[in-house]
Amino acid sequence: MQCMVDGEAGNLVAQMRRGVLPYCVLAMLGDDERYGFELVRSLASVDGMVTGEGTIYPLLARLRRQGLVDTTWRESDAGPPRRYYRLTQAGRVALAEFTGSWTLLRDSVDGLLDSAEDGAAQARATVGNGITARISTTAPNNTTARNGTTAAPDSTAPDSTAPDSTAPDSIMQEKGRRADDH
Repeated sequence: MQCMVDGEAGNLVAQMRRGVLPYCVLAMLGDDERYGFELVRSLASVDGMVTGEGTIYPLLARLRRQGLVDTTWRESDAGPPRRYYRLTQAGRVALAEFTGSWTLLRDSVDGLLDSAEDGAAQARATVGNGITARISTTAPNNTTARNGTTAAPDSTAPDSTAPDSTAPDSIMQEKGRRADDH
């Protein structure tokens, strides 16, 4: 990823992840309650969302203080009691608002990126393949495309060395004189 400032790429991804992580956690709690380490494992399995316990537990505490999640303690068959997290009504509202905003932002950014990509691809195609042809100076009847290939003259195109029967006599005489001079 090329950024405006060197070294900013890794920081940019981290900032984006930090901004969306609370809403990803709320989304993961949307259907069912989960305990903290389960959230850590689930996020670790999602490409680009690598995070650890040192990030998730403080985030869950903040979401709880903000009233977006509720917690309950439950005994576990595999060790100490676990704190389970579930969405509150305020958490559902926050998630719904984020989802609408995210969809609009994502679509807008995708549109801009697609437009820029289409423009760059079109420029590469024009420069690389060149649909515009030019007349070669070494072969007057051959067309050389920008990509260096030479096409045979079009049999339907007028020959610039042949007299033009529709041209005025003075032009035909001039063409004939130039041809005779060489």
